[in-house]
Order: sequence, then C-alpha cells, then structure tokens
Amino acid sequence: MREIKKREEADPKDCWKMEDMFPSDEAWEASFLKLKEEAEDFRSRKGTFAAGPREFYQALQKQDEIQLMIERVVVYASQRYHQDMGNRRYQEMAGRAQTAAAQAADALSFVSPEILEMGEEKIETFMKQLPELEHYRRMLEEELRVREHVLSPELETVMAKTQEMADGPQQIFMAFNNADAKFGTVTDADGKEVPLTAGSYGVLMESKDRSVRKEAFRKLYRVYEDHKNMLSATFSANLKQAQFYAGMRHYGSALEAALDGGNIPVSVYDNLIAAVHEKLPAMYQYMELRKKLLHLEDLHLYDVYVPLVERPEKEIPFEEAKKIVKEGLSVLGEDYVRLLEEGFDNGWIDVYENQGKRSGAYSWGAYGTHPYVLLNYNGNLNAVFTLAHEMGHAIHSYYSDAAQPFTYAGYRIFVAEVASTCNEALLIHYLLEHAKDDGEKAYLINYFLDQFKSTLYRQTMFAEFEKLAHEEMAAKGSLSAEGLCEMYYELNRKYFGPGVEVDPEIAMEWARIPHFYTPFYVYQYATGFSAAIAISRKILNGEPGILEKYKRFLSGGSSMDPIDLLKICGVDMTAQEPVRDALEVFEAYLTELERIS
Repeated sequence: MREIKKREEADPKDCWKMEDMFPSDEAWEASFLKLKEEAEDFRSRKGTFAAGPREFYQALQKQDEIQLMIERVVVYASQRYHQDMGNRRYQEMAGRAQTAAAQAADALSFVSPEILEMGEEKIETFMKQLPELEHYRRMLEEELRVREHVLSPELETVMAKTQEMADGPQQIFMAFNNADAKFGTVTDADGKEVPLTAGSYGVLMESKDRSVRKEAFRKLYRVYEDHKNMLSATFSANLKQAQFYAGMRHYGSALEAALDGGNIPVSVYDNLIAAVHEKLPAMYQYMELRKKLLHLEDLHLYDVYVPLVERPEKEIPFEEAKKIVKEGLSVLGEDYVRLLEEGFDNGWIDVYENQGKRSGAYSWGAYGTHPYVLLNYNGNLNAVFTLAHEMGHAIHSYYSDAAQPFTYAGYRIFVAEVASTCNEALLIHYLLEHAKDDGEKAYLINYFLDQFKSTLYRQTMFAEFEKLAHEEMAAKGSLSAEGLCEMYYELNRKYFGPGVEVDPEIAMEWARIPHFYTPFYVYQYATGFSAAIAISRKILNGEPGILEKYKRFLSGGSSMDPIDLLKICGVDMTAQEPVRDALEVFEAYLTELERIS
C-alpha cells in the first residue's frame, strides 16, 4: 500500500507538466485578464457581421480566439485545483476561471442569432467574395441547419431567462441526493458498522457477504421510498421543462430535440433498444451462470454486482502497467505506441493519489497543448484498464487536435467513449491470450462481461425508461410515483429475465439516477460501447485498411457528424448491426466462461 503523500512531496516524474500549458501561474493570470478584456471588447461587434465579408471573417476568428482562451484558462486552473483541492490559491483560481468563462460566453451569445439573421444567401455571397470564409463553412452550415428551431430575438431572450428556473428540478434532486439523503449504517463482513453513502454503496454491493449486500440494498432504497412523492414531483418537473423547450423550438418530441444537437436520427435511439431486446436471452443466460457460480438457489438484484471470480491479489507497478498497455495496444501500430510512450514519458499523466487530490480518473486538456490524464493509480488490474481507457481519450484528442483547426477539433459526446472502450477491448483480448490459467482467464472474462452488463444492457434499460417516461408525460401531462415505479420495475423484469428475483425495492432506482436530469444522455454510453466493440473486432480480425480508417476517425474532431465519422470505420449506428455484433461478442465470451467455470 503506497503512502498517501502531500502534493509537494510527490515525485515530479509522476506529476503532469502543467507548465506545458502556462509556464507559471503569473502567465495564467495575464491570460485570464486578457480573456476578460477581449470578451468585453467583442460586444462592440454586435450588429457588424453583415457589414461585409472581411468584418464577418474577423469576428468569427476573434470568437475562436476567445473560446480558445476560455479553454486554456479553465483547464489550467481546474487541473491545478484537482491536483490538491485543499489548495486555497487554486480553488480561488478555478472559481475565477469559471466566472470569467460564463461572462465570456455571455459576450459571445449574440453570434448565433446574428448569423441566422444574415441568412444563407448573404453568407454564400460573402464566401464567394472572401475565400478565407470557407474555413467556417461547416460551422455556419450547422448554425443554419437548426434555424427553424431558433426563435425571434425577443423570445430567445425570454427563453434564456427561463433557464435558471428550468434547472430547478436538477438542483433540488442534487441537493437531496448529495446532501439531505441519509442512509444510516450497514454491518460489514467483520461485524463493524460502516456508513452507507452513495459512494460506499457500490463497494458494499460487491461484498462476498450476502447479508451485507442485502442490508445495503434495502436500506438505500428505503430512503428513496420514504421520499418518493417529492422525487416523482421533481422528476416530473424535469420532464415538463424538457417538453416545454422541445415544443417552443418546434421539435416533435423532447427526444428529437435532445438528439438534434449532434444531428443524430431518432432511429439510432430506437434501433439500440430494439437490438438489445433481441439479445436479452444472452443476459438471461449470464444471470443463470451467475446464480450457478455463486451457488445460490435464487438470484436477487443485490447479487448481480458481486464478482464471480476472485480478483488477482498481485500488485502491478505503474512501470509494468505501462508495458502491459503498450503491448496490449500494439495492434494499433507503431505510431500509436509512440504516442503512448510520449504520453507516458513526457508529463501527460498525474499518476498517484496525494492528499487532497480529486478522486477518480479523467482525460482533459486544451487545444495547442498535449492532452492530460488524471489518475489515482493503485496497482490493481482495474487501474491498468483505467490507464488504457484514459489514454484512449487522450490520444483521440491528440489525433483530433493535430489534424483539425481549433474550430473543429472538439468531438461530440456521441463518439467520446469509442477510443477509450476500444482500448479496453483490445487490452482484454491481449490479456486473455496471455492468461496463465483458467482462473485468470475467468476473472478477465467476468470483468468484460460486467462491462457489457453495466454499459450496454443497463444504460439501454435507462434509455428505454427515459423514452417511456417522456412519452407518458407528453400523452397524459402528469406522472405519479406509483406509475414511475411500476414502469421501472417492469423494465427490470424484462432486462434481467425469469431467472432473477426482481426485488420490489428496485422500483425506486429511477429516483437515484442523476443522468435522468440531462434528458436522453445515457443512450450514448451504449452506442459508444457498441461502436468501440465493432471497431476492435475489425482490428483484431485484421480487416484490410481498418487501422488507417480508425485513425481517420480519431482525427475527425467535429469536422463531420458523429454518425458519418463512425461510417469511416464501416460502423453504421443508424442500423442495428453494430449493437447486435457487440452482443455477439458478449455471447462468445459468455460461452467461454461457461466452458472454463
């Protein structure tokens, strides 16, 4: 077990090099002040876009410059804060950066309405007069694509002013879930009373002691049950605000409105659900195997997260983890491995936990500087997968930033998890090929099957619940706590199958999912996972040209719609095949686990 050091005691070689973004905090301060000044100056451009092609071009260029400054100022301050959240200097800098970003966004807020007011004909005329404007063609086409959903300036002002009220349901839920909800304690396997919290619940559900899992499950959902009327009213209010905005912007439904940002057809959402329904028997088969391997007469929902196979106890030093990841991803080619080495050796990664450091892991960064990865590496196998996952994000950003100008470098959420999950799929294949025995192989397969269960099956169940709830609200204008619970309970029965005892407490699970307050977001986890598995299969099967196509996808940024980016790799998410294909991989691994168990 590593000693948890203070930040100033951390070895510099294990820390990210934030000086690659700004050489000093003083340099950041200068950029921060310049951002505030430039953003305020930009307000004077209001009403000038149509004056001529040169004025229009210069305004769009200046918008890019300000947005890049926002990115750099926010990322540097936030990452400095995350490396030690007890550091008051960086806490203050991060707060100032967020405020400056909001003020700058307000200063830029007239850009879209002004572009729409100019109209397609005038913009085309300007492009003919000034060829440099071609750089912004896709960005302008995207603005004009949604023009029928943009209201008059007066109504847009009113809509903007309603946003704070619209955020009310989410704020109420977060206040309850993160602060007010108290779950008491649970007696752990050693007979000690331990606090039951949103964070500890996941750990307790993996306990080998079934009585611990059962107690945690029942106590957690009892609290939500005690507040179900408040929670259903809050969630219903969120459904209503989504419906209101969709209607005001002339969309056919809240689902259509949510997907339009990425130009995603509604059929993608529907096909995901349909394809998963078709493959539900594989989930039922996995549950039967789980019951058998856990030696249970009946399988309850508090039994579906406990690992089926003992975790390997061996600690994996970070140097070894880097070697494993490089070897596991070597199928992606020498250039990809060189980028991994660049990231490993040149200050991309903040490796170990220190006192005050933000928990978890992420990849972030700003255009013009290499990506960064925050880890809290602890030496277990999950940490090795986390390294592969986050480096997938980082190298996706690296390729995109290298190939695209700032205007188009950022990629959409719809494709954000593809590279990271593809890395995990390639790594699991490598580790299985090099497993020493059936026990190690069984652990790895169980790990991967649980990824499918939690990401593809579970997130699709969430997506189906959202769709049903929003449709019910649109049709009836109201939803009761009982109606929501019944809807959610029946979905659990459908997704887990006849071999699982669907405990009545699970009917309240909808009430604790924060993502439901960002309507129609979770489906992207399932689609991204499916696309990643499809691409990893192509790579492992040696499909001619797939590496070049995959790197074109990674380099695409937002220069194309996400659906079209994936088509470069031969993955069409408007069809059901990628989801079906991914679940056939699930079936194959399940068959192998049955064979060796």
